[in-house]
Amino acid sequence: MLHPGELFDYDGRQHTYADIRAVYWAGGNPFHHHQDLNRLRRALGRPDTVIVHEPYWTPMARHSDLVLPATTSLEREDIGSGRSDARIIAMHQVVTPVGGARNDHDILAALARRLGFEDAFTEGRDERAWLEHLYERAALSLRGMGVDAPNFADFWEHGSIAVPDSDEDRTLFDEFRADPEAHRLRTPSGRIELFSETIDAFGYPDCPGHPTWLEGDEWLGSPRAEQFPLALVANNPATRLHSQLDHGAYSQASKVQGREPLRMHAADAAARGVRDGEIVRVYNDRGSCLAGLVVSDAVRTGVVQLSTGAWFDPDDARAEQAMCVHGNPNVITKDVGTSALSQGCSGQHALVEIERWDGAVPPVRAFEPPVID
Repeated sequence: MLHPGELFDYDGRQHTYADIRAVYWAGGNPFHHHQDLNRLRRALGRPDTVIVHEPYWTPMARHSDLVLPATTSLEREDIGSGRSDARIIAMHQVVTPVGGARNDHDILAALARRLGFEDAFTEGRDERAWLEHLYERAALSLRGMGVDAPNFADFWEHGSIAVPDSDEDRTLFDEFRADPEAHRLRTPSGRIELFSETIDAFGYPDCPGHPTWLEGDEWLGSPRAEQFPLALVANNPATRLHSQLDHGAYSQASKVQGREPLRMHAADAAARGVRDGEIVRVYNDRGSCLAGLVVSDAVRTGVVQLSTGAWFDPDDARAEQAMCVHGNPNVITKDVGTSALSQGCSGQHALVEIERWDGAVPPVRAFEPPVID
């Protein structure tokens, strides 16, 4: 969004960034899983319109122009199942939608009606009919595997069906091992490749054709560590799923003075004159956040740990580089892909410095609802 018309590399090809004028976001919270959040704020300020489906007043909702209230999983019907789950679950509606909320299908169908292609979008099905259609496709596949899958009505009444564990006795690449010619792998050579001529031909300096270690700038051995001498590990949290239900009692019970806890070795804490339970400022040249200090020998010296998922709460929404008062480490992490080949996430580590926060501790306002006229 910040670089329309500019070229970038991905998977061996060169592409052009589009000039994005509208963002339509249904599901997820990029202020949890994106890096360099102040840069993301600038990017979201460029399109003409940002629209979001959301049941909660998340940071993404706060940064949107239009928020369409969507139902939670308790307010709609759905089917639950993951790739490795042992059952397919019938998710019954528990309560009627609150505050005029609608499920995603009904929102999109209403928009399609206004745009003149409702029938093409819905294919004549409402939410329940789509659930039945999708279930019957899965049931047909299961029956082909010898599973006695019931019809949709019986499944919905019973509440779930068991799914066979296809990985129970699986050995990775067992067929290839038994006969490499008959069961070729999906590589150019059909075999396990330690060197890829295809990738090497791309000429990417950050991704050669063979596995290797390339020195980055966000590690303790880099010159950057002279200015920011602590290695921050931004891991997934133990008290919530990503950023979901951060406002819930279980997640809130883990906070220190309402902030996300940051773990630091006693020697590093003593060197900076900070103590267990105090509010500290975590910073580098990309941004800063407040966190609650937990002195612990579970981390080694030179390393601090701050989980992701605290809802982004800028101290000054108008500032170019706002400080998160709640403790979201992604105001500090670097927004750069793992390589020009994959452009994956590289936000798990960052170099930082820490100091005691001596000013007035600002309130956390991330969970305050909006003012509705």
